[in-house]
Amino acid sequence: MFGYYKEYDIIKHVKYIRHKSMDQIKLESLLEKVTKDYFENELIEFKESNKDIDVLGARISAISNSANLLDKKQGFIIYGVRDLDKEIVGTSFIPSNEKIQGNPYIFKLEQKLSPSIDLVVHEFKYKNKYPITIFQIPPAKSEPVKYKDIAYIRINEATPKLSEFPEKERKIWHNVNKKSFEKNISLDDLTVDRVLELLEYNSFFKLTETPIPSNTEQFVNLMSEYKLVNRVLYSSYDITNLGAILFATDLSKFDILKRKAIRVINYKGINKVERIKDLTRNLGYAADFESLIEYIMDKLPHSEEISKAIRKEVKTYPEVAIREFVANALIHQDFSIGGTGPTIEIFSDRIEITNPGNPLIETNRFIDHPPISRNEDLASFMRQVNICEEGGTGIDRALTAIAIFQLPAPKFETYESFTKITIFGPKPLKNMTLDDRVRACFQHCVLKHVENKRMTNATLRERLSINDSNYPAASQIIRSTIDKGLIKESEKPKEYVPIWA
Repeated sequence: MFGYYKEYDIIKHVKYIRHKSMDQIKLESLLEKVTKDYFENELIEFKESNKDIDVLGARISAISNSANLLDKKQGFIIYGVRDLDKEIVGTSFIPSNEKIQGNPYIFKLEQKLSPSIDLVVHEFKYKNKYPITIFQIPPAKSEPVKYKDIAYIRINEATPKLSEFPEKERKIWHNVNKKSFEKNISLDDLTVDRVLELLEYNSFFKLTETPIPSNTEQFVNLMSEYKLVNRVLYSSYDITNLGAILFATDLSKFDILKRKAIRVINYKGINKVERIKDLTRNLGYAADFESLIEYIMDKLPHSEEISKAIRKEVKTYPEVAIREFVANALIHQDFSIGGTGPTIEIFSDRIEITNPGNPLIETNRFIDHPPISRNEDLASFMRQVNICEEGGTGIDRALTAIAIFQLPAPKFETYESFTKITIFGPKPLKNMTLDDRVRACFQHCVLKHVENKRMTNATLRERLSINDSNYPAASQIIRSTIDKGLIKESEKPKEYVPIWA
């Protein structure tokens, strides 16, 4: 058996395995290399035809976690190789032919893995004779990978529970925190010309207000200063996830990110029965942001105002609010949740902005709490180029603009695996539900607190366009908000602060 470090040099010999499209020659070369030079270890397991889904699921969890622990790009489970002597004998286990309770085998397997991983399965015939199945397993990225809610680890050829080895578990979490999603590699081993084909470099220089250099290599070197590109060798570069998600010319060319493109859906009425337009925007977020906001604002309803015989369109929604809430959806999404990306849905009476993942702070503290992002590099760049506000002030500005436009208070909601912000169109107080009124009162109270002021009956009447003579209506809304446990009376009577103040 090879020494510990040499044992994992396999990664250097088969760098093409990161891509999903392996041709027959490369697959056979990989199989021959592994069976010739390596025994079962933390990253490699051989099997003949055992298709027990629980056995396989535990092994995938273990190898993914071990790949994280050892800082390797992937591990393998190879079906069709006899364990004792590594003889290539073929397998009867072809996952694409298998079903469990009427569902595809791989679908059921991936359902039980959490968080989801970019698992790749290769099926082919070695020498056109022996059926082979190779599971290509990426390292755990956002947290230890679990199968049926249990995380496993490889110890030589054994697969115990990760919880039995707390030191290894701590190191995996350390690696997760040290290497964020943004720093991971989206495409590797690229020439300068290929990098410039894949990234919208003109937008990069415009947004960063950087003079365009005289030669293409300097283009990439400047991008590397912003962690968009890594220089690997003298003439080889990797594009990071950060570089791709911000400046991709086409996100569909990046396997990891193609489902993270922004989707904008325009509906005819107040429900989803009839779509007018369903558009997926494949440019990177930073490169596309200004055009995206223009597109959204163009699709929103407008009102007409006639002044001195001049007819002009008046926006129904404040652009500053749309910009801030869309930017927040992009920045705060959980990239570990596969199969979905940010979605903006435009109805005749509202806009719904949805992003994968739950927020890191409670929705009731969105206004006053300092921003916390699971994607710090992404957030930092977006703020640096003025796509969103520093220090969390953007939410304040958005809500202030909504109040000036006399719109209902926006609604912040969390679900099992996504967050949704709803911005409502004009609605008179008489048509607002009690929840609408309470939400407006609470948000107004928090904004006043952030300004080091206090909400009163008078300030709430101004916010909700309630006539001064109708102050009892405002008093009732304040009482309902107190009853909901959201605000309280301050040290001064008839002045109010958030419950946590």
